[in-house]
Amino acid sequence: MTDMTTDTLPDDAGDETALHGGAEERKLGFWLTLPAQLLVLFIALFPILMQVYISLTDWSPLDGIPWYQAYELWIGLLNYVDLANDPRFWSAMWRTCIVMAICVPVQFFLGLGLAILFVDDFRGKRVLYSTILVPMMVVPAVAGYMFFMLFQSGGPVNDILSFFAGRPVTIAWLSDPDLALFATIVSDIWQWTPLMFLILLAGMVSVPQDQQMAAVLLGASWTRRFFTIVLPRMKTIIIIAIAIRVIENFKVFDNFYIMTGGGPGVATETISIYIYKVTQQELIWGYVAAIALAILITLSVVSALAIKKLRGAQQ
Repeated sequence: MTDMTTDTLPDDAGDETALHGGAEERKLGFWLTLPAQLLVLFIALFPILMQVYISLTDWSPLDGIPWYQAYELWIGLLNYVDLANDPRFWSAMWRTCIVMAICVPVQFFLGLGLAILFVDDFRGKRVLYSTILVPMMVVPAVAGYMFFMLFQSGGPVNDILSFFAGRPVTIAWLSDPDLALFATIVSDIWQWTPLMFLILLAGMVSVPQDQQMAAVLLGASWTRRFFTIVLPRMKTIIIIAIAIRVIENFKVFDNFYIMTGGGPGVATETISIYIYKVTQQELIWGYVAAIALAILITLSVVSALAIKKLRGAQQ
């Protein structure tokens, strides 16, 4: 007589037990991470909800009431109406777009050119590589002060121009409304071209070498290989790099404020400097909240378009 010490479970019973166990693990994981999820949600949503709330009021710290009682100064959408009719706001936005339209393409092409040079090995590459990345490591406020000194009437820029011109050159770069914006743009290009270079170099290095070697064996020129193999496979990286710089140009502040303070007049007043002045000098916080919310929506649209392009590039 055979003694059966174990029972064999049916396959469907085993599957059901595994599914039940997996559901229990997911449920336990949900409850364990719930506090952290709620904290992250609060950190993300509370500032935005508070900003929307304040933007619908005429509240200011000078009113003597706490922010949570700002409903006593409720004005609805009046701040947004004022925003739509504020010529200084639109001027600052237009100036920011000019900076972005100049800086991003220049940084992209300079970064791409440097990436092409550094994709191959050569003597002194590591030293030059580290040197090129130095501007990106400089604190923006320090970079702004550096270029403030460079573009003084008796500064190094005018000294170099005097040397080539053979006569004294005393251009008032930061006092001339037509030249001040150019000087600040130069500082932004100097500081953030290395970031574009770094991103593009990473994308260029990731292109499969076997495809390029096959093209070389087939007699393809460097130009043909670059435009038919390298660039198409860098499309995702290029979109990411441009999107990052477009968004960051909307937030440019340190260099511009240190160099010119937004002046002379409002010649270099970008949207970030405008928001700072309205917040700290005029203390119109309800209006500032409306401006910040408008900028947030604009950047969200830019990000959404970049993500859409990114998905299209990956297909």
